[in-house]
Amino acid sequence: MASYTPTDFQYLIGLSGLSDTLLNNHFTLYEGYVANINKLNDALVELEKNDKFGTAEFAEMNRRFGWEWNGMRLHELYFGNLTKESAALSNDSPLRARIAADFGSLDMWEKDFRSMGAMRGIGWVVLYWDKMSERLFNVWVNEHDAGHLAGCVPLLVMDVFEHAFMLDYGIKRADYIETFFRSIDWTIVEKRLSN
Repeated sequence: MASYTPTDFQYLIGLSGLSDTLLNNHFTLYEGYVANINKLNDALVELEKNDKFGTAEFAEMNRRFGWEWNGMRLHELYFGNLTKESAALSNDSPLRARIAADFGSLDMWEKDFRSMGAMRGIGWVVLYWDKMSERLFNVWVNEHDAGHLAGCVPLLVMDVFEHAFMLDYGIKRADYIETFFRSIDWTIVEKRLSN
């Protein structure tokens, strides 16, 4: 099986509100998830070749796989929905209409999303689209491998682990959230809804 290659997010360097040092540290952390996925995958393939399916090592590596995988993908989604040149969500956007239908208004959705991001604890805030019920949900994901809504598509992802903001903002998470909202690439978020 081919190895995963980290996505290059260097185009975000210079993003207003997040220092280059913070971003480069964050990119390095993300690249660690990609490296660990490749190492785990190679080790699991070897265990499988040697018929070691029932071993404790096989079980623990498979449990760890979800953590590393989601760490990789959530960071890709997070960096992917950031831009240095953000624009507001257009009034005629299908996503805006969907948000208004499910949350009452864009403002109510934003209050909900921001409030979740400001909660104590580490994790992620994700705007999910459930294709089956055709509904949007804001969801708190505490750890990478737990809390995701099965079958739902992550549209907008905000990292609220300390590494995403403490270097620049200390414990002022609200200031980081403000920067995040100024940096949303709504074009990408809308594409995720239509896929």
